[in-house]
Amino acid sequence: MQAPQNNERPYWLILLIGIGLWLFYEVWANQIYGAVLATLVKGIGITVFVTVIAYASACVLGLALALAGMSRFMILRQSSRFYVEVVRGVPIIVLLLYVAFAAAPALVVAVNWITGWFGAEPWKTRDFPLIARAIIALTIAYSAFLSEVFRAGLVAVDKGQIEAAAALGLNGWQRFRHIVFPQAFRMILPPLGNDFVAMVKDSSLVSVLGVSDITQLGKVTAAGNFRYFETYNVVALVYLTMTITLSLVLRRLEQRLRAKSER
Repeated sequence: MQAPQNNERPYWLILLIGIGLWLFYEVWANQIYGAVLATLVKGIGITVFVTVIAYASACVLGLALALAGMSRFMILRQSSRFYVEVVRGVPIIVLLLYVAFAAAPALVVAVNWITGWFGAEPWKTRDFPLIARAIIALTIAYSAFLSEVFRAGLVAVDKGQIEAAAALGLNGWQRFRHIVFPQAFRMILPPLGNDFVAMVKDSSLVSVLGVSDITQLGKVTAAGNFRYFETYNVVALVYLTMTITLSLVLRRLEQRLRAKSER
């Protein structure tokens, strides 16, 4: 079977752009579609905010878990594996509900118990924003998956280069910063990008908490105008536009990094 050529024209992208432009024209020309889109645009900021903050936090926590899983201390390795296996075994929506309605109130009680010793004003559960609970839940969920991505990239770095860096007198942090992580990042960029796109879609789950993202505004709009077909067509179009655009940007970034590393 012949492999596709690297210089092959992306006809699928041309077709996709044509269909997208036609759909957006229909939305602009149709009063119902236009009204729905005007409402959904208000939720794009919330969706982007939740995705970016949760993903950045998940990357930091995931990298820490990966390093703990590769530590020479058994307790760190076992703790990391325990966390990853437990979190990966729970559906994201269940984790979202658990964090929002079980863990968050428990955290409020614990904080009040600690601060009560200092005479501080009690913190009420309703003061814990739902959007913060959603971000925490997505961070916990994706950190378990991202830790495996980071671990695979770190393990794939040639040990000979690490030994050579050690021979040159670089300490552990310097070896990680200048040798290990840059090479690992180039290798894991595609799966990291895929997980980021997946989080854009999974951020729609925060609508179960009433967070005013794109999906929640779509649900409210459809319940008010009873135009379910038109409303969810626009919801799907907005998400498709976001995810496909993001995928193309990440693919372009990956190509640039690959070309730079081959020089």
